Amino acid sequence: MRDQHPLTLLLIGSGGREHALAWKLAQSPLCRRLLIAPGNPGTAAHGTNLALDVTDHAAVIAACRREGVDVVVVGPEAPLVAGLVDALAEAGIRAFGPNAAAAQLEGSKAFTKELCREFAIPTAGFARFRDVAPALAYLRAGRIPVVVKADGLAAGKGVVVAETLEQAEAAVENMLGGGMGAAGAEVVIEECMVGEEASLFALCDGTRAVLLGTAQDHKRVHDGDKGPNTGGMGAYSPAPVLTPELEAEVMERIIRPTLDGMRARGTPFSGILYAGLMLTEEGPMLIEYNTRFGDPECEVLMPRLASDLVPLLLAAAAGDLSGVVPEWRDEVALTVIMAAPGYPGTVAKGSEIRGLAEAEAAGALVFQAGTKRDGDRLVADGGRVLAVTALGRDVREAQGRAYAALDRIDWPEGFCRRDIGWRAVARET
Repeated sequence: MRDQHPLTLLLIGSGGREHALAWKLAQSPLCRRLLIAPGNPGTAAHGTNLALDVTDHAAVIAACRREGVDVVVVGPEAPLVAGLVDALAEAGIRAFGPNAAAAQLEGSKAFTKELCREFAIPTAGFARFRDVAPALAYLRAGRIPVVVKADGLAAGKGVVVAETLEQAEAAVENMLGGGMGAAGAEVVIEECMVGEEASLFALCDGTRAVLLGTAQDHKRVHDGDKGPNTGGMGAYSPAPVLTPELEAEVMERIIRPTLDGMRARGTPFSGILYAGLMLTEEGPMLIEYNTRFGDPECEVLMPRLASDLVPLLLAAAAGDLSGVVPEWRDEVALTVIMAAPGYPGTVAKGSEIRGLAEAEAAGALVFQAGTKRDGDRLVADGGRVLAVTALGRDVREAQGRAYAALDRIDWPEGFCRRDIGWRAVARET
């Protein structure tokens, strides 16, 4: 039975993804009150931020009871993998997102690769290692390039595409040598797939999956897709390379067997299944899964979603997506990330940011991520700091509007890529 009365919602998280979700959730007639924990200065415009340690499950449960929370929406991956949804369920509190067992699809790359092997889900060949010596021997006996991945959560930075044996060896030694902490206790070494990357999002209820948009992002820090990987420097949606035929193929050959496999294992998946895909000559192949909305992908999906988000999340959490068909605006969205100096390494914090109102007056949405208030000043407080999003009839128009708005922001210390959407714009022209 689906809720028809207004609800008090608690959104967990503090990034640009959560600002975009807060912006969308607050528009729903079913949202009576929106709380965000811990939130950021941007989310505070759409609800009430709670100074809450979301790693303390007992504190989250106590806040839910104190504030009369009806449903919790978990934004980031770490609370999902840590079992926040399980703790809420045990306390009788409804939540949107997978439990810890199902969140292993993101929490352990080795778990997902083994699932793919067992249920014939197309993906790259792989091997798993916990010790340096056999991993190095495997590399030296195999083909280069390869992809070396830390098994656990690494904030989007645990993947090295090694073009040389030396790079691959260095990645293995760093990860297994403790350079990434617990995330690198095991590594997965994969064949290097060739093709174009794209992302597909599916809303899942444990049994069914409903397509919830596509996107393409830019992971490298510099123009021309140069430099180290980041959590994402920009994105656009929909992904023009994912035709309706390819979307159907991904849903049938990748998403469907994943849901079936997880259910057969006794760990049904409910929440957002975010498939990172490589579009190869042999067809779409799975790179990896995330078990939540992407960031910065959420910042382009939410502005395009014409449907009320709350009923979609409630239907998935209730285990019944039958008859659910999300509606979309007939526009393209593009977002550009503004980052702090030093990102994706050690960043400089504390520089003042001005001009957000001017950027929004130019027709953009500015979603805040790594920001904080210092008195009356808004200052940078993280790596990825702002996501400037605009809509347009096509990628070129959305790109032009996003950069025109971004150029009104007064933050000399910040930087961005100037070519977000370049591949799609080239296709359009």
